[in-house]
Amino acid sequence: MKNWFSDGAFRTILRNSVYLLSGNVVSALLGLLALSCAGKGMSPHMFGTLIVIQSYTKAISDFVKFQTWQFVVQYGTPAYTKGDHQRLRDVVAFSFGLDIASSIVAIAGGMLLLPFLSHSLGLDAASFKLALLYCTLIPTMASSTPTGILRTLDRFDLIAIQQAVKPLLIAIGSLISYFGSLGFAGFVVSWYVANLVGGSLFWWFARRELKRINLHDALRPSLFKASKRIPGSWNFVWATNLSHSIWAAQNSCSTLLVGIFIGPSAAGLFKIAMTFFEATGTPANLLYKSFYPEVMRLDPRTKKPWVLGIRSSLFAGLLGLIIAGIIYSVGGSVIAFVFGHKYLEAFSLIQIMLGAIVISMMGFPQESLLLMAGKQRAYLTAQIIVTASYLTLLMLLSYLYGVEGAATAYLIGQSLEAIITFIPTLLAYRRRSTLIYHKPFETV
Repeated sequence: MKNWFSDGAFRTILRNSVYLLSGNVVSALLGLLALSCAGKGMSPHMFGTLIVIQSYTKAISDFVKFQTWQFVVQYGTPAYTKGDHQRLRDVVAFSFGLDIASSIVAIAGGMLLLPFLSHSLGLDAASFKLALLYCTLIPTMASSTPTGILRTLDRFDLIAIQQAVKPLLIAIGSLISYFGSLGFAGFVVSWYVANLVGGSLFWWFARRELKRINLHDALRPSLFKASKRIPGSWNFVWATNLSHSIWAAQNSCSTLLVGIFIGPSAAGLFKIAMTFFEATGTPANLLYKSFYPEVMRLDPRTKKPWVLGIRSSLFAGLLGLIIAGIIYSVGGSVIAFVFGHKYLEAFSLIQIMLGAIVISMMGFPQESLLLMAGKQRAYLTAQIIVTASYLTLLMLLSYLYGVEGAATAYLIGQSLEAIITFIPTLLAYRRRSTLIYHKPFETV
């Protein structure tokens, strides 16, 4: 491992991950505080209803939005490295245009679909109106261009700040709602305002950084003119959009489906368990956000990016073992203290779901390696197989065994994702001599 740290790319990944970790640690603690206030300030049913509303808007956003941050990193990082500001300007303009278009579609779709699902989601007339209000937050969820800009310009410190500010505002709103006994409406409105302000902060940071490198007019949407100057742009964004929509079905929709099949109270328990599970996976998520821009600078025909992936995978797996052990030891006590004994059943779900944490963390480099190798379709195929299997299991096991069945389905789904995605990754490595190095980034 001593030799690993002599690798500049590996050190850069860890450095940027530490920046993000600082924000995520604060974010996780504040998020836990917000959930604690919501859980204690409402009945399990109303808490579950709040979680269902939040899950619904996030699921709609994740289904529709393009992964514009990946596009900015994929095409913008080499352009920025080469000093090609015109190419970077086109990349940002095209990405911004996609964000606007997808946000409009997502808002309209979310509002039109909600009346047909309100009964299944357990929404009464009052909570239905608040859910409609929450749909207007979708643009802040669907836009990822600012994230891509900050990652491309290596400003992971600003990402860390934004990741801390947004949950801070949510926590403050939750404390006011809890101690002011504002009830369900108070939590919905305070979370709404916090998400709106926190999401807008990303855009302010991105605009400031573009001005710093003299790209004052980059944030002008241009779908068709800019895309003509970026060969392969539409193929890339549609492939990653479809891939992320499939990911949304596997992740963002999980809590929503639990609410539909079992009820809002079960959705609340599942959300608490998911919060702990996502916390254990935070190091892998941070490493991924740092790993992807770094690996895009490397030649896929050489062994270096693949060795970097193995090192990052093993490092994440070791962290996963440590964190899973800690959560397993103290998770029950934390839930009882933070949420109260009425939510203690969530710990049995955590014990089931923790089995997947090491495998899923070790598999985090695979998506980046496949994108680097130009194997978006292979990754997409793997995601389709995994998601179809997971959703089938989620519906079946939820129906048969309730919320514990949903947790078991999630465990199997996470494990399948890491194992099935490994197959195209291994094939790409073995055929690396045939890969094309950064052809999409050639100046037109």
